[in-house]
This record gives sequence, C-alpha cells and structure tokens, in this order.
Amino acid sequence: MQIDYDVRANVMVEALPYLQEYNNKVVVIKYGGNAMTNEALKQAVMKDIVLLSLVGIKVVLVHGGGPEINAMLKKVGKESKFVNGLRYTDEETVDIVQQVLAGKVNKDLVQLLHGQGGRAVGLCGLDGNLIKAEQLDPDLGYVGEITEVDPEIITNALNNGYIPVISTIAAGPNGEVFNINADTAAARIAAEMKAENLILLTDIKGLLEDKDDDNTLIRTVGVSYVPYLKKQGVISGGMIPKIDCCVEAVRRGVKKTNIIDGRIPHSILIELLTDLGAGTMIVP
Repeated sequence: MQIDYDVRANVMVEALPYLQEYNNKVVVIKYGGNAMTNEALKQAVMKDIVLLSLVGIKVVLVHGGGPEINAMLKKVGKESKFVNGLRYTDEETVDIVQQVLAGKVNKDLVQLLHGQGGRAVGLCGLDGNLIKAEQLDPDLGYVGEITEVDPEIITNALNNGYIPVISTIAAGPNGEVFNINADTAAARIAAEMKAENLILLTDIKGLLEDKDDDNTLIRTVGVSYVPYLKKQGVISGGMIPKIDCCVEAVRRGVKKTNIIDGRIPHSILIELLTDLGAGTMIVP
C-alpha cells in the first residue's frame, strides 16, 4: 500500500513544474475524432479540461463534429460529398452544419463540462464576429478560409471563469455562413490568443517515422525540419494539414503545439503535466 501512495505522490510532484508553467496561460484544445464519439473517452476529455481549468489554466475548447454532421445528412437523405478531403458544402448542407455544430454538438459539450463540475459557455464563429471568412474555393461551396479572428469574446469568457467551447462556423462578408476546418480554426485562435500551447486530439499516436509502426513515434519536431520530413514521405496524407496547422500556429507565436492520441484516456493530462508526454510536439 505504501508503494501505491508513493506512486501517487510522485505523479503529483512531477506535475508541479508544469502546473507552474501553465498557470494563468491559455491552452487551446482541438477536439474531434474517436475521442468525440467514444463515450468513455469523451468523459475523460471533459474531466481533463475541468481539472486544468480548476488549477488555473485557461482552456479554450475548439471542436469539430464530422460524424454528427454525416449522421444528420444521412437522416435527411443527403449524401456527404468530399473534394480533396474537404466536405463539399452547398447551401442546404451549410444550414445543417450550422444546426449540428453550433447547436447540438456545442451544447452537448457544454452540458458535459457542467456535469464534471466545470463552468462552460458555448460559442460559434458568428458570435461577436469571432471568426470572419471568405470562400476558400468555389468547387467546395460554403467552405471558408479565415480572414480575421477577434478573440475578445473568448477573453471575456476566460476572465469570467468560463471554459469557451467553440464551433467552427464563420461569418462571410455578405452575410454568408462558412464551414471552417476545425484544425485550422484552432490554430488561428491559438495564435490570436497568444496561447502557450495548441493541442490537436487525433486518432493516431502522433507523427510516426514508419506509419505502420507505433514504436517509431517522433516526439519532437522543429518547424524548420518539417519540409525535410515531407520530402521523405514521413509527413504525408491526412497528417500534412495537421502538421501545417501546427507550423502556422508556431510561426504566429504559439509557444508549442502537440498532436496527441485522443484514443488514450486522459492523454491531455499526460501531455501537459508529465515528463513522458503523449504524442508529437512541434516547436520553433
């Protein structure tokens, strides 16, 4: 029993310098993938976020909701269509995206955080002109490219003790509503908030030297090394846009970014508060 107490004490002691490092600092977490559809993982993520908030870390939660959007489109008999990995979004689809992301998914997450003892407020890119965008590509319909982020409403929420939960739809220049990639939005929000860290939850262990071998995890990557890894094929496929988002965030002033495995319970705490970490860190 004494050994068990020692282990627990050592875990808390190990966390101390990280708690000091992140105290009163902003951490932006992009939430999606398997961690969003598995109920046990979802509860673990909510507990992590509430704990971080209670110990003085300013957590901003940015979320997607692809599976929920697909389910709703299927329910109304509309087929999901993708162009180069991005959802084609016509006028009917963007209405559904807005309803699902800013409505059901966003408010469900707020309620889950409240259920774990947190104080959360749901926001979307339309609130307070938080995210402004223009059309990314006519072939994609109402998919937007961010032109401006005004973080005032996020700052106000944090200063009043709330965890902002943000769905990534944006306002167009002529009253349009655009669907925004959640990774991209999280990176830009992190930059505007001068965040200490941006964390992307994914369905893989991190950046792997050999994509078929989890034992080849690359724990730290410098921004200047990214072009070489792309040339070697280490960064490829769906990892390219995630790494690009991390690089962009770092170049805009975020201290560090992490791609971590959302399939591991409490991976956020493991990454932020332990020496081991839980994925790949991209640094200047």
